[in-house]
Amino acid sequence: MSDEAKSSSASPSPASPRRLYMDNAATSFPKPRQVLEAMVRYSAGIGASAGRGAYREAVEAGGMLSECRRRLNRLFHGENSDHFIFTLNCSDALNLAIKGLFGPGRAGHVICSQIDHNSILRPLNALADLGWVEQTRVAIDPSSGLLDPQTIAKAIRPDTRLIAVTHASNVTGTIQPIREIGKIARRHGIPLLVDAAQSAGHWPIDVQADFIDLLAAPGHKGLLGPLGTGFLYVRPGMEKVLRPIKEGGTGSVSESDRQPDFLPDKYEPGSHNAIGIIGLSEGVNWILDQGVEKLARHGTELCGTFIDGISDVEGLSYFGPHGIKNRLGVFSVAVEGLEPHELAAVLESNYGILTRSGIHCAPLAHLAIGTAAAGGATRLSFGPFLSGQDVQFAADALADVAMTIRQQSRPAHGKDVQQIVS
Repeated sequence: MSDEAKSSSASPSPASPRRLYMDNAATSFPKPRQVLEAMVRYSAGIGASAGRGAYREAVEAGGMLSECRRRLNRLFHGENSDHFIFTLNCSDALNLAIKGLFGPGRAGHVICSQIDHNSILRPLNALADLGWVEQTRVAIDPSSGLLDPQTIAKAIRPDTRLIAVTHASNVTGTIQPIREIGKIARRHGIPLLVDAAQSAGHWPIDVQADFIDLLAAPGHKGLLGPLGTGFLYVRPGMEKVLRPIKEGGTGSVSESDRQPDFLPDKYEPGSHNAIGIIGLSEGVNWILDQGVEKLARHGTELCGTFIDGISDVEGLSYFGPHGIKNRLGVFSVAVEGLEPHELAAVLESNYGILTRSGIHCAPLAHLAIGTAAAGGATRLSFGPFLSGQDVQFAADALADVAMTIRQQSRPAHGKDVQQIVS
C-alpha cells in the first residue's frame, strides 16, 4: 500500500480524529507525492513562463508542458499531442467546445441528456437564450441512470450539429455506453463531445476507438493534478470548425496581431498555469505507471464492497446502477428521516467521513431519479487511495445511522439530529 493510502486509512488518535475523505467527485485527495514534489521543483528552481524566452528555464518549462501533452495523448490514445488544449478546468473546456461550434450564422440543434452537469446545461442554455441553439434532452432510465443510444439516434435531425454526453454521472456514478453513441455520431457525421469529468483517470477512454471528437476533462479529479487545470482534446480536423472563444498573447508569431491558426496556440492565449500543468503531468504519469485498467478494477472492487454493505439496510437507499456493472465509485445515498445535509453532518461529526450533500450541480439528474424535492442526496465518491477497509467503514457507518433513525419515535430533524450526533 502506498504512503498516501496508508494515511487515508490510518487509525484516529485522541488529538487528531480520523478524517476519511470521500468527496473525490469534487476533487481528488490525496494526490500522489510526486505531484507536489514536481510543483515545488518548478516553483523553486525554474519559475519561467513557457514560450516567453529562449533562455534555459523558459525552454525547460515549455518542454515540461509538452511532456504533459504527450502523457495525456498516451493515456487517451490521441492522434496528436498538440491537440490536447490546456484549460482552467472541465467547465472551461466544455465552454470552448460548445461555444466554439455555435454563434451568429452558425445556429443548430444539440442533443444532450437529463444526466448532464450544469457545465453542459448552462452553456447550452446561454446559447439557446441567444437563439443560436435548439436542444433535445433525451431521457435516462431513472433506476440506473443509463441512456439508450437508440434514443439519441432517434433524436438526430438534419440540423443536428453536436451530441454532448456525460460519460459518468457525478450523481449516480452511471457510466454511459460512449462507444455505441460514438458510432452513431460518426455514422451521421455529427461531432461527439464527451464530458469526462468523473471518468478520466478512473476508467479507460480511447478517443479513437470511442469515436470521440471532443473530450473535456478536469485535471484535479481522477487525473490527480491540482485545481485550476483541465484540457479539451480536439480530434484532428475539428480545429477547422471549432473557433477560438478567447484571443491573446501566445509567445509565437508575436509579429502578428491575429491569433495563430495552429494548435495548441490557437486555443491557448496568455501565460499558462505552468505550476499546475506540471503537477497534472505527474498525476497522469502516476496513472500511466499504475495502469488505468488496474485502477478501474480497484474502483469496481470498492463499489462491490460498498454495495454489499448497504444493499439490505432498512431505510437506506442508493441511486444509480444496483450492482457493479455500468458504474463508478460515485454513490448518492439517502437515509429515511434525514435530509441530505443532516446525513452529511452526522457522517462527519460521528464518523469523520467527508461527503457532499445537495443537488451536485446536476438539477435534471436529481429530477430524473426523484431526489430533487428532498434537496438532492448525500454523495460519497471514491478515489484510488481508498481501501476496501475504508469503504466498508463508510458502509457500516451508514447502516448504523439508518438503524439509529429507525429506533427514533419520530423523524429526526432539527434538535433530534443533535441527539444522533451527540
